[in-house]
Amino acid sequence: MTMTFKPTCDLYDEYLDLARVPAITFLNLGGIKGFCGKVVTVKCFEDNSKVKELVATQGKGKVMLVDGGSSRRCALVGDVLAGQAQQAGWEGIIVVGSVRDRDALRELDLGIMALSTTPRKSVRRGEGQVDIPIQVGGIWCKSGDRIYGDNDGVLLLDGD
Repeated sequence: MTMTFKPTCDLYDEYLDLARVPAITFLNLGGIKGFCGKVVTVKCFEDNSKVKELVATQGKGKVMLVDGGSSRRCALVGDVLAGQAQQAGWEGIIVVGSVRDRDALRELDLGIMALSTTPRKSVRRGEGQVDIPIQVGGIWCKSGDRIYGDNDGVLLLDGD
């Protein structure tokens, strides 16, 4: 089931304290400015191996939430991986860290949010974890939660 996008401000007004809003600011960098889906969590630090694996899987109705430890030293997503995610039907990718290829990301039919951009790519050592609870901006998130992203920020609701 694909979720219907609603602006984060409207969702907050509707759900109030049930809505979880990370206390960090994301840049909205993709071609889709408002997106939503079921969360798939990834925890990795300066190693995008698990992100690369996931973008090759069916992503319809899903948003990848990547806890990159807020690192700004290297990008966990660039135009190649984001393009693969678009091809696999992902709704979006939100990175608590950096991405690269800002101009190319803007051209993709994909929601992409991150803390920053950098030209430096990450390494691949096969490290990272998928589908584990992660903490983002002071709130806990788990795979299956509903996530919304737009120019006003990110909002999470418990999964169905």
